[in-house]
Amino acid sequence: MTAADPSSLFLGIDTGGTYTDAVLWSDLPAGSGTVVAKAKALTTRHDLAVGIAGAVDAVMEKAAADPGAIKLVSMSTTLATNALVEGQGGRVCLVMIGFGEQDLARDGLKTALGSDPVVFCPGGHDTHGNAVDLDLAALEAALPELAGGVSGFAVCAYFATRNPVHEIAARDLIRQRTDLPVTASHELSAKLGGPRRALTTLLNARLISMIDRLVAATEGFLAKRGVAAPLMVVRGDGALVSAAFARQRPIETILSGPAASIVGARHMTGLDDAVVSDIGGTTTDVAVLEKGRPRLDPEGATVGGFRTMVEAVAMRTFGLGGDSEVALQDGALEPRLVLGPHRLVPLALAAVQHGQAVTRELERQLRAPNAGRLDGRFAFRTGIPERFAAGLGRSEARLYETIDATPRPLDTLLASNAQNATLKRLVARWLVHIAGFTPSDAAHALGLQANWEAGAARLGAELFARKRGGRGQLIAESAEAFCALVLEAVTRRSAEYVLETAFVEDGMDGAATVSNALVQNALDTRQGVVRFAVALDRPVIGLGASAPLHYKGLPPLVGNRCVVPPDTDVANALGAVVGQVRIAVEALVSQPEQGLFRLSCASAVRDFEEEEPAVAAAEAEARALAARRAAEAGAAEVEIAVSREFRVSVVDGRRMFVEAGIVAVASGRPRVAV
Repeated sequence: MTAADPSSLFLGIDTGGTYTDAVLWSDLPAGSGTVVAKAKALTTRHDLAVGIAGAVDAVMEKAAADPGAIKLVSMSTTLATNALVEGQGGRVCLVMIGFGEQDLARDGLKTALGSDPVVFCPGGHDTHGNAVDLDLAALEAALPELAGGVSGFAVCAYFATRNPVHEIAARDLIRQRTDLPVTASHELSAKLGGPRRALTTLLNARLISMIDRLVAATEGFLAKRGVAAPLMVVRGDGALVSAAFARQRPIETILSGPAASIVGARHMTGLDDAVVSDIGGTTTDVAVLEKGRPRLDPEGATVGGFRTMVEAVAMRTFGLGGDSEVALQDGALEPRLVLGPHRLVPLALAAVQHGQAVTRELERQLRAPNAGRLDGRFAFRTGIPERFAAGLGRSEARLYETIDATPRPLDTLLASNAQNATLKRLVARWLVHIAGFTPSDAAHALGLQANWEAGAARLGAELFARKRGGRGQLIAESAEAFCALVLEAVTRRSAEYVLETAFVEDGMDGAATVSNALVQNALDTRQGVVRFAVALDRPVIGLGASAPLHYKGLPPLVGNRCVVPPDTDVANALGAVVGQVRIAVEALVSQPEQGLFRLSCASAVRDFEEEEPAVAAAEAEARALAARRAAEAGAAEVEIAVSREFRVSVVDGRRMFVEAGIVAVASGRPRVAV
């Protein structure tokens, strides 16, 4: 961290699974910039604004910064991603125009809809944008009852990407009769595929109130601290948009955090081609950086099992992090460590927060003559409001009553395996946390990390080291030896996940290829008559607070160097503030009949008698709309790049026009406070 011009500060924020990070960045010296200060606070999952306040207050204090000197605030968030993964969100009404009941069975739409209401109306358009008669009587009749029972509406019409006029009519009717937010599918995507577009629109409508609360809380906090700078949010493709823009299109913020990390990696290293591996507390996110930009998923982002039409970074997420559960494989003759995918509260952190309530019980378990199956495990309440415990079954409610805010050891809490299953259900509902041994504890016990209480971590390691495998042998000769095994396992798994992602990029089955004996022999560097080696064609960029520790041994496993930048611990927060606004707009020229060329671009539908004027008008329309949306998304000055793609056929030697696609991309840095 370096001193910089105090009048040119930018504030980046990232909310991760364990920590919320904040970074103050200066755009001086021009062309590179400088990290002025960075800070972390524990993420408060029940109220993200609390963790944000802790991190921002800490970084402002470190830099002794004047709030009035901050020109821009930008944040990446896991809120939308987590909500979709956990099936959370508001109750919304889906309005389907021109679709039938059978269309709900496609693309997971019925599963995503659940018990939320749906209204079907006649209407829609054909592939060329010609209208079928619209009848909104069913919607009009349902609105009085729906207005008090849902938090918003999602409207999707048949071929609305060719002509959105029926969606606009339904949207306007809902807005006239209710004060609730409405999302129309043509506003989110220009791609064909009605049910998947409806799914994307439904999920967006569910998330609006959540993102709105987060943005409002952040804006309120910044106002109280005297920060008057514009607030930006990172989208899933790594681009920045204004908070107001994100409020209307929250679905685009899925994978926001991982996308920000790639932008930060590119900025810190200057590498255009690399594999980026970001190890956090809960997960490891791996993606490919190609020609200076993250590769995007051409099929749309998949989150929570649903394939959306949201353009987002092609990221592979694995359940491996510093807070991953460390366990032994059941029934194995040779002791084998299992890491993740579940997250535990590290013993070292639990001891910081709860002191003797943790260490006293660990010492008691160590005094026992034999190792216990539940040694080193504790349960305690997460602290979310009691209303979230509504609807618990009898056994769940009974067990929940015996758990409070102070960690209780599982060997005194659980009387049977059935209760263990009940406890897992409480954890799944975020009512209860489990504390136990993690890689973070191994690092603390070996003196390689010093954030929390090393004594509790060592006690947990001693409890693990005295466990025995299937043949009765000890897991490790000492606590130190056990911790070393855990850290080696994290590095090995990290290498496998990096290679798995690379194999997928090359069109292979990543998981199956990595588990193949040939690849495993190469990773083990086994010496035989035949020797195997595996190597990446580009370096790895290691991100995350624990990357210097876990990725130190990565190069010989992946056959290339691993670059861990100095500010790797705040890569996401830095990526949030150094990115650009980027808005893409698509226009289409089709030929409904010979001699008629139809332009479709958002709400604009126009007919021309000749191809060239139609294509020129489509480009002009796309340029203008991209510039306008980029301004709405918070861009200052933008550059616009246009690409054209023609589909033609040749019949009897004559060129026959089918359609033309025009894409205008507007990009530029966001506006800043003057």
